[in-house]
Amino acid sequence: MNIVVVGDVLLDVDMDGTADRLCPDAPVPVVDVSRVTRRAGGAGLVAAMLARDGHRVRLVTVLSDDRAAADLRGPLACLDVVSGASGAATPVKSRIRAQGQPIVRFDEGCGPASVPDVTAAMLAAVNEADILLVSDYGRGLTFNGRLREALQQRAGEIPLVWDPHPSGADPVPGSTVVTPNLSEATRAAAAGAPADALPGAALAGSVLLQRWETGAVLVTLGAGGAMLLTGDGGVPHLVPAPKVQVADPCGAGDRLAASLAVQLGSGRDLAGAAHTAVHEAAAFLAAGGVLTLRQGGQPVQMRSDSIDALRVAQLTREKSGTVVATGGCFDLLHAGHSRTLAAARALGDCLIVCLNSDASTRRLKGDQRPIIGQHDRAELLLSLECVDAVLVFEEDTPEPALERLRPDLWVKGADYDADELPEAGLIRSWGGRTVTVPYYPAHSTSKLAAALSEAG
Repeated sequence: MNIVVVGDVLLDVDMDGTADRLCPDAPVPVVDVSRVTRRAGGAGLVAAMLARDGHRVRLVTVLSDDRAAADLRGPLACLDVVSGASGAATPVKSRIRAQGQPIVRFDEGCGPASVPDVTAAMLAAVNEADILLVSDYGRGLTFNGRLREALQQRAGEIPLVWDPHPSGADPVPGSTVVTPNLSEATRAAAAGAPADALPGAALAGSVLLQRWETGAVLVTLGAGGAMLLTGDGGVPHLVPAPKVQVADPCGAGDRLAASLAVQLGSGRDLAGAAHTAVHEAAAFLAAGGVLTLRQGGQPVQMRSDSIDALRVAQLTREKSGTVVATGGCFDLLHAGHSRTLAAARALGDCLIVCLNSDASTRRLKGDQRPIIGQHDRAELLLSLECVDAVLVFEEDTPEPALERLRPDLWVKGADYDADELPEAGLIRSWGGRTVTVPYYPAHSTSKLAAALSEAG
């Protein structure tokens, strides 16, 4: 899967330190800077996220030859970059943080610039893409006529996600989905400031669907999630976001657009892709946001299900509660499952389900399973009131997931012997217990699957 990110690259400078006194000549904090980090921002950040996730990604952009561009060479060295000359100064955004909290941001050269030329190599990269993600930061690249022609031609062939900017060009007609935030959407639709976010997003999104001639508009709402509007005449669909503590929301929109492109490229429908993208953006922020991308090393895992589950466990322990976990494939969720899950939840203060991934289920149950994919299985489980979080694991057994989660109770159905379970010893190693709850033999996923096969 060849993902091509098209857009403007910025230089992001992070200055971190401590502030424990005020300046003697003004009532402002004095920050003792202990670390300065320079990283690629804008489309460069999106490409870096995708590369860290292990995807094959190519960045199509324009670069200057100034000092800031030289500072970008290191952060961009790990990426496949196809670039032309920008003809303008490199935009720089400098953030100052004290004790991890943002204090101020300085922008240099971040306004609109003249439309740059594009090279034959840049256009060739667009034509070779399996997935396109346009990350527009308003520097003129998306106004280039030759580039727009190439993008519009590909829009009818492959998924194209367009993350717009108030100073940028309109998305090309036929884009799969456009991802403005609420402010950008209302401004572009000339709808004025909304009295309420949800009606405002629905109104602005419906206007932009027609104006931009795009397949869908996903209006992001920050902590409120996102509003999905599609061109098939369906009603607006709210995608709620999990609640997370956020010190700095920088990069959340980039994370969402990157996740959305990957999901669409893997064949997911728009609603499912939007749900996963919103949750992965929240997980990105909960894990520290752009701070996790500043250092070298191994890719930072951003699975939203893992982050959500670990956070639920942490919050439960902070309140001296009991963390309960159970596990399985949960293919074709039935009444027996719901009874067992409810009984498990009654034993503690939260219930986390360790769910076999599609690959894990296939190895365990055979090539015809699972019947329902892991994303839908997780969503069905989370729709049950008794389930607080789901942690998807890829391994053949739940031990690695349990090692991360460390529940107080590991619950299985009474068709198992608690002491003979292979994971029982692991649970005991941190003082946990393995317990069983009533098993309902009349309900069997395998029997249901066989009955469905015969009915088909």
